[in-house]
Amino acid sequence: MMNKEYSNGEITIKWQPKLCQHAAVCVKTLPQVYNPKASPWIAIENASTEDLKNQISNCPSGALSFTKNK
Repeated sequence: MMNKEYSNGEITIKWQPKLCQHAAVCVKTLPQVYNPKASPWIAIENASTEDLKNQISNCPSGALSFTKNK
């Protein structure tokens, strides 16, 4: 499975499925953004950049990360 990127214009979320431990911290924290049954499963537009950054910093495996866009 390839890494995927999702952008809202301010940040780009990178998801590395090989690192994912499926702890579901993302789904429990921001269910309006992370929906494993949807495709794509990350709806980045459904939360503020600040909320996304806070949630990503709590990802236990490091499968989710973000970079600030220029």
